[in-house]
Formats: sequence, structure tokens, C-alpha cells
Amino acid sequence: MGTVNVKHKAEEVCSIARTLDIVGDKWTFLILREASLQEVTRFADFRDRLGIAPDMLSNRLNILVDADVMEKQPYREPGARTRYSYHLTPAGEQLLLVLAALQQWGDENRPPASGPSVLRRSADHGRPVRVAFVDDTDTVIPADSVVFSLTASAPVMDPRS
Repeated sequence: MGTVNVKHKAEEVCSIARTLDIVGDKWTFLILREASLQEVTRFADFRDRLGIAPDMLSNRLNILVDADVMEKQPYREPGARTRYSYHLTPAGEQLLLVLAALQQWGDENRPPASGPSVLRRSADHGRPVRVAFVDDTDTVIPADSVVFSLTASAPVMDPRS
């Protein structure tokens, strides 16, 4: 997976396809998991925690930076050269919901024998939380009651193809 031309890909109509161009592989999601849930920011820490090859990690971080999901910040430890840490942008922070949805799905459909390794709880009361569809009145809507409607922006499909 090479560097993504984010400007070119932004022209694609499908939001899912545009998003997957940026975050559509296992390593990228694991990098986002470490950044979101463990507050990992340094290259070496991502590499060591994930066991990812440095060139692959560099490629994935560059894609996330190019897409404004993460930003590079210089730092320098005494006696060492300048290095960069990687921090989630507001767009990157919004992906926490996607990570939580993936985790919830995995807990329900691919549970490990020992049970979940992480629980989602509210910060104020410690109550269990789940990812759900919520309407504009903050009412939870069951997934089977959600309808996805095409808009005028949806591509017209040729019935002959």
C-alpha cells in the first residue's frame, strides 16, 4: 500500500471507499487503537507494541498524516537528534467511535474464550456503554430500523452493466 493521493481520492462519491483508502488495513487500525486507547505517540513505541516493520509503520503514519488524521510534532531528548511524535487530530479522535464499533462487534461475534480484554464504560458513572445509532433527539434506534437513503450525489448505475 503506497502513499494515498488524498486529494484525488476525495473525489470519489462513496464515503466508505474514501475512508477505506486511508484506514482500510489491519495495521492502520492497530496504530489508531494504540494512539486512541493507549495514548501512544512515538514511532518506536508503535513499532515495539505492534511488532510492525519500520517501513510499514512509516508508510501507514505518513498516510494518516497526509489525510489529516494524525499530525507530526517534533521532539528532542537531551543529546539526541530531533524526532517526531504522532498525535491524533480532531478527525483522528472521531475514529474512536469506529474502533469502539469494531471492538463491540468482535466482542459479540468473535469473543475470546477468556472474555473481552477491554470494557467500554462511561467516565462519570462507570456504566457499560455500547455503540449505537442515535437520532437527532438522542433516541437510540435499533440497527434494523435504520434506513440508508441515496441522495442526489449517489452515482447513477447503468442498468446494462
